[in-house]
Amino acid sequence: MAVIRMNFLSQAIGMQTNVTICLPTYSFADTMQGRKDVYVPGMKYQVLYLLHGGLGDDSDYLHFTNITRYADEHKLAVVMPADYNMGYEDNEKGQFMTYVAEELPKMCQAMFPISGKREDNFIGGLSMGSMGAQKIAVKYPEQYAAVLAMSAGAFGLEFEKKKKEAGEELVFLDETIAARKTFEENLAAGKSFPKFFMTWGDQDFVREGHQESCEYLEAHGLDVFTEIVPGYSHEWDFWDLTLRKAFKEWLPIRHEAIYP
Repeated sequence: MAVIRMNFLSQAIGMQTNVTICLPTYSFADTMQGRKDVYVPGMKYQVLYLLHGGLGDDSDYLHFTNITRYADEHKLAVVMPADYNMGYEDNEKGQFMTYVAEELPKMCQAMFPISGKREDNFIGGLSMGSMGAQKIAVKYPEQYAAVLAMSAGAFGLEFEKKKKEAGEELVFLDETIAARKTFEENLAAGKSFPKFFMTWGDQDFVREGHQESCEYLEAHGLDVFTEIVPGYSHEWDFWDLTLRKAFKEWLPIRHEAIYP
């Protein structure tokens, strides 16, 4: 497994930025299977764009989960950008949604053996990154086959209203309204949406908003898988457990490289 830490100038956000990439290579499993023809010209990998949560950066999943082992085992490239607490939104400080959804995939597909086909592209995240993944998926539904949303609901309007009424500092009410509007416009345009895998712990403080998001998407006809896991809150043990299940069972992964 190759772990690539890159720093490059992003046109969309107007600054040097970091991105961490897990790229499958010749592995121990290949050795055990006696496989030698691993590197073939023109080969590509499916990819998961995996977004970090608030106060984090592109290295979070490397530090706190077994993401490199999962990516290696299932032959899936994982691209983890840095968001600098911008909520994966386009704003006056930079076009962070445009960066993740447009510029970053173009750069990765040009520089690495990563497939650009919709059926090979997934997006996911935890907490703030979960909200970002959902919002990006409904704005660019033609790009992704599946969404992995861990511990945050991007469409929980009533949940956000309650938070605002309670005087909480971090309120995403305006972003939630905008996300719903974008989704409903694309729905009216007849666009096809990816499958959503939505999961949270039963002790998570965002569980109410996540549940509302699930119900909202299901009410509009989307294919939504939900799982509530007892005994977990907003924590890395839960997110690592979820990643392991998502790679093994949920996401439509080939579990092998795409050979020409």
